[in-house]
Amino acid sequence: MSQYNFVETDQVAAPVQKLKTNRSLIKFILLSIVTLGIYGLVEVMSIGIDLNTIVGRRDGKKTINYLLVALLLQNITCGIAGLVWYYSLSARIESETKYRDIQYDFGTSTYWLWYILGSLILVGPFIYFYRLLKAMNLLCEDYNAKC
Repeated sequence: MSQYNFVETDQVAAPVQKLKTNRSLIKFILLSIVTLGIYGLVEVMSIGIDLNTIVGRRDGKKTINYLLVALLLQNITCGIAGLVWYYSLSARIESETKYRDIQYDFGTSTYWLWYILGSLILVGPFIYFYRLLKAMNLLCEDYNAKC
């Protein structure tokens, strides 16, 4: 009688895919204007999905889908859900750039300084989104190169 060994795992290996590395602020703004904001929603949603792909196995967390936040939770929480979503997104990106030893300054301080306080000078959120898109491009490039 032969003996069989079965290995049980908690995680199923996800297929490796190349992530988008060409995000830019100009394209984000222009296509958001042309599509009446739909492109912006989809792009931010894809940032959350890509971040889950990059970081999900390591930290065991999952960023909630931004469409759920934008279309449902924003109205219920008077905008607080969106602020919390961007803060937690910034924190995860900061953690992952440090873990991957990517020399780029982006994180919760960028969120507070540019997205929140920078909105008083109107250009702050644009600087935040520029830095967010660049940080995601760097993370995706690193992920594509190593996976």
